[in-house]
Amino acid sequence: MWRKSGAILLLTTMAILSACGSNKDGSAGSAAPSDTSSASKAASPEATKAAKDPVTIKMMQYTANGGQEETLKAMIKAFEDANPDVKVDYEIVDYANYFTKLNTLVSTDSAPDVFEVGYENFLTYASKDLLLDLTPTIAADTSFKPDVFKKLAYDAFNYNGKQMGVTESFSDVVLFYNKDLFDAKQVGYPDASWTWKEELDAAQKLTEAKKGVWGTYAPIQFYEFYKTIAQNGGGVWDANGKPTLNSPANVEALQWMIDKASKYKVSPALNDDTFNQPDADLNAFKSGQIAMLRAGIWNFGSFKDLPFKWDIALEPGNKTKAHHFFADGLVASKNSKHAEAAWKFIKFMSSDPAAVGKRIEAGWSVPAVSDESVMDAYFKIAPPESKKVVIEALDSLVLPPVGPKPEKWSELTGAVGEELDKAKLGRETAQAALDNAQKKVEALLGK
Repeated sequence: MWRKSGAILLLTTMAILSACGSNKDGSAGSAAPSDTSSASKAASPEATKAAKDPVTIKMMQYTANGGQEETLKAMIKAFEDANPDVKVDYEIVDYANYFTKLNTLVSTDSAPDVFEVGYENFLTYASKDLLLDLTPTIAADTSFKPDVFKKLAYDAFNYNGKQMGVTESFSDVVLFYNKDLFDAKQVGYPDASWTWKEELDAAQKLTEAKKGVWGTYAPIQFYEFYKTIAQNGGGVWDANGKPTLNSPANVEALQWMIDKASKYKVSPALNDDTFNQPDADLNAFKSGQIAMLRAGIWNFGSFKDLPFKWDIALEPGNKTKAHHFFADGLVASKNSKHAEAAWKFIKFMSSDPAAVGKRIEAGWSVPAVSDESVMDAYFKIAPPESKKVVIEALDSLVLPPVGPKPEKWSELTGAVGEELDKAKLGRETAQAALDNAQKKVEALLGK
């Protein structure tokens, strides 16, 4: 079963203090009061020193822990070299302890100026009014053009019309396929025009059940479900934040997920315990048993030396394209007194070629920038040959459907997941399972 390395972010309960004070940047010292006397025209030594002293911002993050510490250090040095008026006091905290420490700092009004959050946690902090609205600072930055980022990736950290952060790096899920299996059956490779119909047609030609070879595979669980229903024009919520789990589009999409195994026999049986084990689908792809697999791009490394040719394509959709988007972003604390310096740092770390280049060279996730000349070094790292698909998928990204109560995200995923399991094993119809999921989510919202 595919999953994002480091696990999907869990929401934590936070003690919240009311934000107070202004959000002014303190990157320059104050000059001495003006005086018309000739003796006072020269700046005092104290004022001169204050004007030259750089502002120091504090930054805390977790994704560098366990292997990318030196990369982060090099990126920060590049920032400080380019911005001598700003120094960065940074701290790397392991993921297991990160949010406990961050929430303690937030609750004691001592949050770092800049910190790292995944999208799900971003919504929690934003909804609690704990983040700095960067919109006016960005507007004043004449050197910044939002189109340096892929639009939907940039918009992901916009909350209620306010830009509260920027995507620092991301991973997504695409369609992996075994070119050797396609070639052996003389089936054309997947391309951007494919829908579920073309996928099924190809899968039926590629499946050889007696040999244990399956045409296509995708797990039936919540994360795959919310992406698949988006491919059918469905969703977990309507425009007003009301749950729509049992909509016709969603029921049809869940039935499609089930039918690939139960009706069309192009995927392993849903009660096959082999495929209910961790990484069973990845191992089956590696052994040549799956022709098409929806999986995360974090598997590129482990697939690198497979004994057959493989590549990636955009996922087929039914009514539209839709792809997972798992993002880590940089945000600023609402109580930061250094808004301009914080924005300079966030902008540099997420989009400047000097920082992006070091991230790519180190193989540390993927920046969400749109400039192909900047991303060229990433595209050249093969396999897969069609590396640009990773960035193209951002044009049809689907954000985790956290909903109106971000603090209920973990409960929501568990409640819906229970019903999907019942449908997968034939204990409930797709309609009944989503009717029950609808009731559970409505109950969660009422708590």
